[in-house]
Amino acid sequence: MLEQLLWAGAIIILGVGGCFGYFYGSNLLLDRIFPAHAADMSKAHRNLKFQSVIRPWLFLGPALVLLTVYLIYPVFQTIWLSFHDKSGEAFVGGANYAWAVNDGQFRQSIFNNFLWLLVVPAACTFIGLIIAVLTDRIWWGNIARSLIFLPLAISFVGASVIWKFVYDYRGEGQDQIGILNAIVSWFGFEPQVWIALPFWNNFFLMVILIWIQTGFATVILGAALRGVPEDTLEAAVIDGAGPFKIFWRIMVPQIMSTIIVVWTTITVLVLKVFDIVLTMTNGQWDTQVLANLMYDWMFRGGGDFGRGAAIAIVIMLAVLPIMIWNIRQANAEQKGGH
Repeated sequence: MLEQLLWAGAIIILGVGGCFGYFYGSNLLLDRIFPAHAADMSKAHRNLKFQSVIRPWLFLGPALVLLTVYLIYPVFQTIWLSFHDKSGEAFVGGANYAWAVNDGQFRQSIFNNFLWLLVVPAACTFIGLIIAVLTDRIWWGNIARSLIFLPLAISFVGASVIWKFVYDYRGEGQDQIGILNAIVSWFGFEPQVWIALPFWNNFFLMVILIWIQTGFATVILGAALRGVPEDTLEAAVIDGAGPFKIFWRIMVPQIMSTIIVVWTTITVLVLKVFDIVLTMTNGQWDTQVLANLMYDWMFRGGGDFGRGAAIAIVIMLAVLPIMIWNIRQANAEQKGGH
C-alpha cells in the first residue's frame, strides 16, 4: 500500500513538473529564438509576430498530439476493424453490422439503452432542478447540496458495490442484510432478488446512476437559478403569481439553456454506461447494454475484434449527434452573448 502511494505521488510530481518544465522551457526557447527586444525595430516587430503565431501552438501542441494518438487514430482503427473478421485480418464488409441487426442480444441492448436514455437524464435533471429550487432559499442549502453532490466523487464501481448491499438478497429463513429487503420484510412482504427481476431490474440499476448524477444537475442548475434577475421575480410576486407559476413560467424558461446542457451531458454519459451493469449483473437477466456487450465481444469468449468494433461504432454514432448539437448550442450562446 505504501509503495503504491509513493509511486502515485512520484508520478504526480513528475507529471506536474514535466508540464511546468515543458511550458516554461518552450516559451523561454521561443523568446530566445525570436527576441522581442532586438536592436532593429522592424526585426523586433517581425519577431513579435512570429511569437504570437507560434506561442498558442506550444500550448495546444501536446493536447493535439494526445488527441490524435488516443482519440482520432483509435476511431479510424475501430472503423477499419468493424469491417474485418474476428482476428481483424480478413475483410468481411458489412457482415458484422448485419450480425448486429439480427442478433437478439444486440437488440436487447439497444432496448435497454433506450430505457436508460428515457429515464436517467430526465430523472436527474428534474430531481436536480427541484432540489436546487428547494435549497436555494434556506440557510443550510449549501450543506444539503454538498451532501447530494457527494456521490459524484464515488466511482461507478464503488457506487455499485454500495447499492449491491441495498439490493442484497439472502435465502429463505436468513436475515436480510439488504436495506430494501429488510424494509420489505418488516412490512410483511416477501424479499426479492431485485436485480434479477425481468424488466424492472433495469430501473433498479438506473437508480444508481441517478443517485450519482443528481448532484451534478443540482449544482449546475442551482448556479443558473441564482442568475435569474431578482426584479423579474419581484414583478411576478407583485402581479400575484404563486410559487408554482413563478417556477414554471419564469424561472424554468430563463434557465432552459442550462437545463438542456445538463440533460445532454447526462445523455452522453448514459450512452456509454458500462461500469454499473458490469458490477451489478454483468449483463445477466436482460440487463445488457451496448458498452457491456462491446466489452464481452471484444475481450471475452476468445475475443471478436470485428463485432466488438462494430458495436463501438454504433455507440459512437449514437453519441456524435448529441455532442455536435451541444457544441453548436454552446457556440450560438457565445455569439448571442457578444
